[in-house]
Amino acid sequence: MINIQKCAIIGCGLVGSTIAFTLAENGIFSELVLIDINHKKALGEAMDINHGIPFAMPAKVYAGDYDDIKNCSLVIVSAGANQKPGETRMDLVSKNVDILKKIIPEIIKRNDECILLVVSNPVDILTYVTLKISGFPSNRVIGSGTVLDTSRLKYLLGQYLNVDARHIHAYIIGEHGDSELAIWSSANISGVELEEFFKLRGYSNGKEVFEQVYQEVKHSAYKIIESKGATYYAIAMATKRIAECIVRNEHSIMPVSALLNNHYGISDVCMGLPSIVSRKGIEATLEAPLSNEEINKLCESANILKTVLKNLKL
Repeated sequence: MINIQKCAIIGCGLVGSTIAFTLAENGIFSELVLIDINHKKALGEAMDINHGIPFAMPAKVYAGDYDDIKNCSLVIVSAGANQKPGETRMDLVSKNVDILKKIIPEIIKRNDECILLVVSNPVDILTYVTLKISGFPSNRVIGSGTVLDTSRLKYLLGQYLNVDARHIHAYIIGEHGDSELAIWSSANISGVELEEFFKLRGYSNGKEVFEQVYQEVKHSAYKIIESKGATYYAIAMATKRIAECIVRNEHSIMPVSALLNNHYGISDVCMGLPSIVSRKGIEATLEAPLSNEEINKLCESANILKTVLKNLKL
């Protein structure tokens, strides 16, 4: 029987271990299993987190193996090669696909009822690969998609406008990568159109700022990697938020990476679009109104991903 309060994290590098810490600190699960090819590393991460449990909600955090996955409700896949300075997420494709080909069969041998949440990059490609290898229904294979990119967008807009980012309704969609796009046509702040809100704040060049913010979002990861070698805090917080939606059955809308089925005419590829996330996984992927230009850019993003997928042997 599936235990909704049990989660496994596969891969205890900087991203995986930070996700484990964030989940434990926020009390999302009562049982966390950490699995890594370097079992000693997983042991150390579990011990370090456990020493802080008295400051958080009670939880069992331990290093395990694939047999411990058997009744997890959620399995988070964060294993893979890290993006290095000068590399794009797409440069990681072959290395991380090979890693997934080893990991996913081990999961499904023990548990074919869980939700799989892919965080490793390039996340859209790896979400699709996970879906094909696992044979799971598409609602139970989720990628972190553009959830983090959207958070970056909201944060930067909040900084420009001196307004609480939580009241900004705007999305980054498409590939979690260089072809992602910001949806300006429907963006608003508490119902006020974004361009109008810029005017209220004294900006006469709103559209110029839009482009500047978009470029900042798109290049954020590269700047962080150049500065400190890796990104892990914000993606851990984004992953926590997705997990929270699942465990609490929130039916929240997030731009996770999902399998598209004739969305905007796009099919058979995983990419970030606003989707309803609940205990079932992805309940529905939405087709929000887009301008013709935005639809064209989304199709271009999908084609980039499809070109990569064609070269993979699945």
